[in-house]
Amino acid sequence: MTPPDAFRRILAAPRRWAHRKVRQINRLSRKSVQMGLLLGGAGLVALMSLGFAYLADKALEWNRAWVSHSGWLALLVLPPALAVLRWLTLRYAPNASGSGIPQVIGALSLPPGASQNSLVSLGQTLWKIPLAFFGMLAGASIGREGPSVQVGAALMLAWGDFWKRRGVQLRGFHANELIAAGAAGGLAAAFNAPLAGVIFAIEELGRGTVLRWQRLVLIGVLASGFLVVAVVGNNPYFGVFGGAPLAHGMVMWVAICAALNGALGGIFARLLGKGAAGSAPRSWRAWIRAHPIWLAFIMGLLLAAIGLSTAGSVYGTGYGVAADLLSGRDTAPASFGLAKLAATVASYWAGIPGGIFTPALTTGAGIGHHIWQLAGEGVDHRVLVLVSMAAFLAAATQAPLTASVVVMEMTGSQPMLFWLLVASLLASVVSRQFCPQPFYHLAAGRFRRQAIVDAARAARPAGGASAAPPR
Repeated sequence: MTPPDAFRRILAAPRRWAHRKVRQINRLSRKSVQMGLLLGGAGLVALMSLGFAYLADKALEWNRAWVSHSGWLALLVLPPALAVLRWLTLRYAPNASGSGIPQVIGALSLPPGASQNSLVSLGQTLWKIPLAFFGMLAGASIGREGPSVQVGAALMLAWGDFWKRRGVQLRGFHANELIAAGAAGGLAAAFNAPLAGVIFAIEELGRGTVLRWQRLVLIGVLASGFLVVAVVGNNPYFGVFGGAPLAHGMVMWVAICAALNGALGGIFARLLGKGAAGSAPRSWRAWIRAHPIWLAFIMGLLLAAIGLSTAGSVYGTGYGVAADLLSGRDTAPASFGLAKLAATVASYWAGIPGGIFTPALTTGAGIGHHIWQLAGEGVDHRVLVLVSMAAFLAAATQAPLTASVVVMEMTGSQPMLFWLLVASLLASVVSRQFCPQPFYHLAAGRFRRQAIVDAARAARPAGGASAAPPR
């Protein structure tokens, strides 16, 4: 062997080691870039949720101020306010009406393209924030969690598209994964409940759709929630629950709460799913469909009447009443639970942007209060309220795991999780007897069909022009 050959053989091993290390560094660099972009998108979702939460709190605070001063003004404020909000929604953001979660579910069931993008368009979904703000200010029984889900999905999808147009590929992040990560991250950030966001993504968003649950997707969901926790602290939304499971008759009371909330939650979901036209007598349906602005005005009158009969407690999310009931203070009006249910249905039928998650939780709290009034003083008020919150939300959404974990994280009631899960599962079974299809997925079907029709209509003139023979 000549000296040059021996020298080359000596250098071959270090060269191979150097090439291997360069490839490893490149792989780590690409993964670091993707992780950084993912955390950047999660940060945007968290910031949006924090900003929206601040605006919602201000709207509710100002609503309480003017209602406590002159509650009768609701008869003059709510009808035109809901009518104007409905007109703005139809004019500028028709796919932003209602909760926002059905639009996300509908988008996940569509292939990437114009129809999917229309349901989570950033331009339309951003309208949800000011419209929901003014809805809460006027007194509509709506929450911010559903809008946070849709806006979060739109933000994450737009973030991914922004970097793809600049040649940075988010490997493992296709359109569906971006939408799911942003939507679930929006829920986690809105409720200050990271674990609930993951459960929601798997149970609700993953139902009936094909999603590749990549590790990065779940990291994105958790990152949005933990970023909010880092900013505002690990403070449960409704405060820390101070009760404990009942020493006697816990199974019986859980069954009673599940049965009653399951039935009422199923009726609630059926009314929301069918809408005003589907629930009205057949002779009224054509008029209702043809006059959405007048329908919103009428729903405003109905909502104002309910608010006057309950001293304004049904306006907004109902957070204050539910928090008092969970802490053991009996400040709710006698008919709060049923009145809150009716107010939320009226607000949803008005067709304005706004979620049903928190109103459903506070409705459940009111129903738990009704059960306690019938039970007497021998039962811990707080336990019935807590169990009923999870049971009603599970009945309304037919997502028992999400409902139980959401309530557990929002109340700091980890020792009660088993009973929350039992009540949620039983309530979901009862709810299906009244509303066989989950409400969110029932509503998602309508949004999906309309998105397909709109996309086909938008493409038709271009296709017709290209097919026309030259003159």
